[in-house]
Amino acid sequence: MTTLAFAADGAAGAPSTLASFVPMILIFVVFYFLLIRPQQKKARQQQEFLSALKKGDEVVSSGGIYGKITGLTDSVVTLEIADNVRIKVSRQAISMPAAAAQQPGQSCSIGGG
Repeated sequence: MTTLAFAADGAAGAPSTLASFVPMILIFVVFYFLLIRPQQKKARQQQEFLSALKKGDEVVSSGGIYGKITGLTDSVVTLEIADNVRIKVSRQAISMPAAAAQQPGQSCSIGGG
């Protein structure tokens, strides 16, 4: 009689093992759609922005420096931050267009004029 009880207990344990993985799978799905996927999308947009840079674009570096692009290579961007003042920064250090960084009510004069 006890062997029958052990056999029934073993059969009932299999679905509960599968059911214990369902919450972990759901947590992974939630993390993917709320954290991983948006980060990948933002990284892809940033990479597209960096590849589309051209001379004359006004940009902001990740350090907060506003400037106009005067020269480009594969890895270096030359920014003019004032009249006849140019700096070289890594292409990856460019964070956004200057127009997107300005808030309403603020003015910014790039190139010293």
